[in-house]
Amino acid sequence: EVHLEESGGGLVQAGGSLRLSCTASGFTFDDYAIAWFRQAPGKEREGLSCIATFDKSTYYKDSVKGRFTISADNAKKSTVYLELNSLEPEDTAVYYCAAHARIYQLCSRWEAEYWGQGTQVTVSS
Repeated sequence: EVHLEESGGGLVQAGGSLRLSCTASGFTFDDYAIAWFRQAPGKEREGLSCIATFDKSTYYKDSVKGRFTISADNAKKSTVYLELNSLEPEDTAVYYCAAHARIYQLCSRWEAEYWGQGTQVTVSS
């Protein structure tokens, strides 16, 4: 059974940083792409960043380039991280990780096969 579990969310002041983790199980980690999405209150879910775990190719939405960094730890923990820097109140949302066996579907079309339950990030002004 595929399972994605996010952690690392919390309350942070504007300008601060957080590191989110997504731990994967139930599938061969290197065969999948993993992405981070977020959903703010009253808004649609949006894709932020994506990584092809086998070669570490990364993809970012323009809105988060330079502030957010995605990375993967294949060997040790089957975990994908999202480093959030220079956070703004507008970054307040539930952050989700997601997986798809096809890189194009996830990293270009932002279509996921599997989802985690999400972790709340709240940025105070």
